[in-house]
Amino acid sequence: MTRTLLTRDDLVPLARAALGRGRQLAAVTRLRGGSRKGVYRLTRDDGCTAIAYVWSADEDYWDAGPADPRDPLSPGTGLGLFTAAHDRLTAAGVRTPRLLYADAARTHLPADAAVVEDLPGGSLEAALTRDPAAGRAALERLAAELARLRAHEGPALGKVAVVDGGGTSSAVSCERRVTEAALRSLAGAAARDGRIAAVHGDLAGLLRDLAAAVRPRARHTLVHGELGPDHVLLDAQGHPALIDIEGLMYFDAEWEHVFLRIRFGSHYDVLRAPGLDEDRLRLYRLATHLSLVAGPLRLLDGDFPHHGAMRSIAEHHLRQTLSLLRSAA
Repeated sequence: MTRTLLTRDDLVPLARAALGRGRQLAAVTRLRGGSRKGVYRLTRDDGCTAIAYVWSADEDYWDAGPADPRDPLSPGTGLGLFTAAHDRLTAAGVRTPRLLYADAARTHLPADAAVVEDLPGGSLEAALTRDPAAGRAALERLAAELARLRAHEGPALGKVAVVDGGGTSSAVSCERRVTEAALRSLAGAAARDGRIAAVHGDLAGLLRDLAAAVRPRARHTLVHGELGPDHVLLDAQGHPALIDIEGLMYFDAEWEHVFLRIRFGSHYDVLRAPGLDEDRLRLYRLATHLSLVAGPLRLLDGDFPHHGAMRSIAEHHLRQTLSLLRSAA
């Protein structure tokens, strides 16, 4: 697929609508990292900056087409999911970059777009390396934000945009939906890697055994769903703000904490929460590793530009998957 990425001239109308006509748009920089939406830094001629998000087929390297938002684990992509998540986080007192402008009518681009504030502190991931003391303080603040998320109980299971809008999720329970996704991830990974194919039956059996051990639960709390240190930015005071929030949902806190543990590594102890269910953690850990094998391998089928990074992610989580299988034997 030939992709047409946006230029400064393309983004001038959106920048004027979001930031005013008193200044010129001096430069546009497409930021690395996004695979489902375009992320562009807008720089005015007075040096002020903002961030534009653009949801279009050219910016989505998964090439998956529209997703069903009733599925809580469907890809979190689109302006409607973003604005609903922004509003819910703001109401819950959890920091996220301030929304400056949203263009659902596609007035300024042939795609949904939004402009948010540009936070000056960089990512928490970079801070933990650059300044461990400041990074530790930001981690402790993030732990408090996560506690706010856990304290915010939803009326039902599902994406915030669906539940808060009065809709109903297509999932019966968190654990059943995770198991279904894990079995699909397993099939996708087995189709692309012989090592997974060789133990497909054993892994499917382990997933079903882990799912059978999970007891029913009715309580669902706010969950980001993909919260790594690269999805936390710092403001000028070093306070954390969550980004890539479109997947925000009412779900099991264990789903969040499995991902946190994987992505934060040795720093996870600061974020650890009491009272998590070990049976859910075991199921969700294997499911997450399988997802992080299948997803990157599938992305490598297309024209995603950073093949080396995706290959490394898939290989790491493949080894983790096989290790969990050996441990359960």
